[in-house]
Amino acid sequence: MSEIKQLIERLCPDGVEWKKLGEITKKISTGLNPRKNFKLNVADAKNYYVTVKEFTSGKIIFTDKTDRINDEALKVIQNRSSLEYNDILLSGIGTIGKVAVVDIPTDNWNCSESVFLIKPENDIIISRFLMYMLQSNYVQGIFEKTSVGSTLRGIRKETLLALDIPVPPIEVQSKIVEILDNFTELEAELEAELEAELEARRKQYEYYRNQLLTFDKVGEARFDVKWMKLGDIVTVIPAPMKLEKRQYLSHGIIPIIDQGQKFIIGYTNEMKALIQKEEYVIFGDHTREIKYVDFAFAQGADGVKILKPAKEVNCRFLYQTMKNLDIVSRGYNRHWTLVKDMIIPIPPLSEQHRIVSILDRFEALTTDLQSGLPAEIEARRKQYEYYREKLLTFKRKAS
Repeated sequence: MSEIKQLIERLCPDGVEWKKLGEITKKISTGLNPRKNFKLNVADAKNYYVTVKEFTSGKIIFTDKTDRINDEALKVIQNRSSLEYNDILLSGIGTIGKVAVVDIPTDNWNCSESVFLIKPENDIIISRFLMYMLQSNYVQGIFEKTSVGSTLRGIRKETLLALDIPVPPIEVQSKIVEILDNFTELEAELEAELEAELEARRKQYEYYRNQLLTFDKVGEARFDVKWMKLGDIVTVIPAPMKLEKRQYLSHGIIPIIDQGQKFIIGYTNEMKALIQKEEYVIFGDHTREIKYVDFAFAQGADGVKILKPAKEVNCRFLYQTMKNLDIVSRGYNRHWTLVKDMIIPIPPLSEQHRIVSILDRFEALTTDLQSGLPAEIEARRKQYEYYREKLLTFKRKAS
């Protein structure tokens, strides 16, 4: 920071010039949407069709989910966009304000109409400096205030052309880019390390779960294992009555609320004193989810089976066993008629308790790390954002 301060004091002691984006760019255009122009993912489509989904940490990253276009479509889009190395890409519709620099060859991809292509005058403004400037809270705030549309919001080209931004000397821009690039690289490395640690912990947990829940069908020497159909060891609880939110407290029960095609389980702080201890496994017919709950509830989500295990079955043991059997990936989750006929190993209760105590400790460690991971990443991002904003805040030179 001191080096930047010294540079500014030496090169622009009276402040920094601010210019309209239209004054420091050669051209601002967009890509093209299919409509009548071309089709996506046709048989001969080997090129990539980029939308905001491919913007990752200021770069363009193709995935197996990226749409494809053929050579003819690529040419049609290029005639409009003139995509080049060092262009700035800005998402302008829907998810507004994500930015990336073109730092890869451009011969096998192009963009949708929702992406602006900004061509900087690089003798005036460095592409990566402009990228960081467009990511700043100042510019993002302008995008938020000036976006238009009701259902799908967007920003107009005229708004971009009139965008007023600071343009310090190239030497200052270059040093700021160097600092922010280093911050970005360190942040990406840390995030990768944390994700790798979490994945290792997940695999360790899954390994021990599989080991503890794998039984010889003849039975272990220390105890007998019964093999029973899932439907024979659980009771499917009928969907409870639907209640308005204001009725939850008066009934002393807790909501389970459908949220799109996912279900969530929760209760308000006021309800904590009213919790009735009950254990269930919640199984989503359509959602690819298995959950464990230990409180009474008021409202079942659509497409959810609420399973109450028999007395000889520990509910946590049932939950861990169903997860271990990998019901979801095997396709059973859409058909309870198939799931209920799955064969479940049932060791004595004492052994179930022992297994659950071990697996619960592993799951708690994994969950703690998983909940801590976003917090750690967010803290790093906040730190990065703080320094970015300080580096990109300039005194305006008097005209």
